[in-house]
Amino acid sequence: MKKRDFLTTFDLSSNEISEILHRASAVKLNPSSAPAVLAGGTVGMLFDKSSTRTRVSFEVGINRLGGNAVFLTSSDMQLGRGETVADTARVLSRYLSAMVIRTYAHRSVEEFASHAKIPVINALTDLHHPCQALADMLTIQEHKGGFGVKIAYIGDGNNVVHSLVQAAARLGSSIYIACPEGHEPDGGIIAHARASSTAEIVVMRDPVEAARNADVLYTDTWVSMGQESETAERERIFHDYQINDMLLSVARPDCIVMHCLPAHRGQEITDSVMDGPRSVVFDQAENRLHAQMALMEFLLSSL
Repeated sequence: MKKRDFLTTFDLSSNEISEILHRASAVKLNPSSAPAVLAGGTVGMLFDKSSTRTRVSFEVGINRLGGNAVFLTSSDMQLGRGETVADTARVLSRYLSAMVIRTYAHRSVEEFASHAKIPVINALTDLHHPCQALADMLTIQEHKGGFGVKIAYIGDGNNVVHSLVQAAARLGSSIYIACPEGHEPDGGIIAHARASSTAEIVVMRDPVEAARNADVLYTDTWVSMGQESETAERERIFHDYQINDMLLSVARPDCIVMHCLPAHRGQEITDSVMDGPRSVVFDQAENRLHAQMALMEFLLSSL
């Protein structure tokens, strides 16, 4: 069979996402049920951006699936001295069972995947974070019992919200995105998601209206990697886009709060909410492991 890649959430159908989430739930309930689909195999992990959850969850997941992980950076490889992405992809395809890439430009992952003979997984680019979206929907499924919910995303229209919108479109969740002017998510991604779903996808300014009667409140850092020099200005711009007790009070009484981490406490989210009874942030972080294991099993079983 033709190899499959996972570069955006839209690389999977609704049924395939549901299958992966079902499998992730089963593996979470019974870790010993994970098949050794990587027995005798090795997965490359090319990381140009630092990581905590992504690196550890993938390395643990690869190990539990019977394989080994090789951690790589461009600066340690001939990529850093001018070897082409295409040549690198062709060579590594002969050594590895799959490739996980966490980098800057989304085009780099697309180029690698186009030349690789093995499955390529996007572990984060500036445009998409699809593995996070799988963990997000697994968390919503666990705590809300399904996907017929209203998600309110408060903050920057970044890679996290791009993948979350796509996942919501695939699974039929409504999503309201509140962000300051000039910080909206990519219009093309939003338009594609709207064309693919009957659920509501709304981009707006008012965080209170977005949060009203929401089943899920979600946020991410105001200052992403590479934006540290803009911290003071971004804190000013996003000042009113904080998940706090006031915002939580307009959501549904059983609303859950999510954050993809790392959190800058006191900026995009307060301690009282992050550590409060409605927070499922650490369940969400754990679910990166289970969702990614199920994803790898799906991709490798398709070969």
